Amino acid sequence: MGTKSDYVLEVTDLHKSFGTVKAVDGIGFAAERGEVFTIIGPNGAGKTTTLEMIEGLQKPDRGSISILGMEWGKDTEAIKMKIGVQPQSSALFDLLTVEENLDVFASFYEKRRPIEDIIEMVNLSEHRGKRVKTLSGGQKQRLAIGLSMINDPELIFLDEPTTGLDPQARRNIWDIVRKLKSLGKTTILTTHYMEEAEQLSDRVCIVDQGKVIAIDSPRALIGRLTREREVRLTFAGGAGAAAAAEGAARMGAAAVRVEREQDRLTIWTANPEETLYALFRYTHEEGLAVEQVSIREMSLEDVFIAFTGKEWRD
Repeated sequence: MGTKSDYVLEVTDLHKSFGTVKAVDGIGFAAERGEVFTIIGPNGAGKTTTLEMIEGLQKPDRGSISILGMEWGKDTEAIKMKIGVQPQSSALFDLLTVEENLDVFASFYEKRRPIEDIIEMVNLSEHRGKRVKTLSGGQKQRLAIGLSMINDPELIFLDEPTTGLDPQARRNIWDIVRKLKSLGKTTILTTHYMEEAEQLSDRVCIVDQGKVIAIDSPRALIGRLTREREVRLTFAGGAGAAAAAEGAARMGAAAVRVEREQDRLTIWTANPEETLYALFRYTHEEGLAVEQVSIREMSLEDVFIAFTGKEWRD
């Protein structure tokens, strides 16, 4: 973690209730300059409410928010000039072109990034003269991110920017987030796609039921889990061959847990190489044919399940 002066955003003990529902229940974190800081959690975890409070759209019941050393209420106009918020697609002007939308948003600010730069950065050069209503979902999202960058902000907020997009369109957005990082911008991202958080984030904040469950780099969070790996084998000889191999696998010192389902054997082991070496020696001696073998690495999804006890659903 950096020193206090490295923090672009500091959130302390945020609370927000709607009637009897506690949407945000004591959330706190600090984001460093130039990092992609991602808040992940299931729908209803409090991600969007937290973001809206940080963006000044909702007032916390209690807690404090410091943005570049400034606070809402006291420094509202100055904060607005320093942050960029991705608007919802519905906020775009449908009958105006890509370029005209950027022009309109640019008129709200004294300091502006050249529109040409933004069009290039969000990869819309070929569509600059098209009306928004003719754009695809992915193109609209890229334009929305472009609009958040019009005032050349230091801190950019992207709330689930890839929800509902196809895999290719999603990866196009990932490229833009990486470009923002290369420009030294700080990006606060929310998502419920685990792979997205794992690919893009310097640090991840897992939120569930309005509370922070864990904050760290994806690699460090995964490293907190057991070092076991999941080895899967499928046998050409069907359930009989899998049952015979199961007995051999259970006798191996490296296997922590073994499960069999028809012709498939799943082994959890801290040492996949040793486990497979012993098992292949056995299958070779017994003439058992292994049809498929795979070793699965741990992921952020495993972290979420381990920390919350819940299955993850996109």
